[in-house]
Amino acid sequence: MMRCIAIDDELLVRELLEDSIRQVPFLQLVKTCKNAMEAMEVMQQEQVDLIFLDIQMPKLTGLQFLRSLAQPPMVILVTAYEQYALEGFELRVVDYLLKPFSFERFLKACNHAYELFRLQHKASEAPKDFFVYVEYVQVKIVVADIEYIEGLKDYIKIYLSSSPKPVLTRMTMKAMEEKLPAPAFIRTHKSFLVAAKKITAVKRDLVVIGDKEIPVSEFYKENVTRMLNLSKD
Repeated sequence: MMRCIAIDDELLVRELLEDSIRQVPFLQLVKTCKNAMEAMEVMQQEQVDLIFLDIQMPKLTGLQFLRSLAQPPMVILVTAYEQYALEGFELRVVDYLLKPFSFERFLKACNHAYELFRLQHKASEAPKDFFVYVEYVQVKIVVADIEYIEGLKDYIKIYLSSSPKPVLTRMTMKAMEEKLPAPAFIRTHKSFLVAAKKITAVKRDLVVIGDKEIPVSEFYKENVTRMLNLSKD
């Protein structure tokens, strides 16, 4: 869900935006605001992912308000004045709705924002590099370098593209799996966790990374099937 606010000094427009927002399943309306100062108060207390923003407002215009934000959320400008379009896009707004707008045009702008929102969240969920202990020394593991991981009771071996020898460290497979969540890494076996992007071939009971074959157990076959379906999409 994208949490949003609508800012407009006209009551009828606020009511129209509120009604339109409530019809979009992936939007959650936090509040409607009649001016930028009211919106600032809301944003200090609430998480806001998207702003529907009027331009011509008293005291502080929509564009002045947008420039005042150090880290603005996504913005869809809603205005009767098309001459501000260039300035709006220079401020990297998602879309520019001219009043009066149809619900179809409103939904198109919302879909564009939602696609960007999903991409941002997907990027933020990407696994981060981390350190492991190897004989009392902390060694950095670059996630993009991992090919696969093999579990050995209380230890794991981390096989890397950049090294002929795996990194051996004391850690459980469960702990490692939590560091490297799907879909970037998939469990193919109770003892193997594999980087999906490094897989070069899939056989009946194996996945292949270069010249290495990693087993796929019956219990985890669905993970491999799901990965193949995602790659088709």
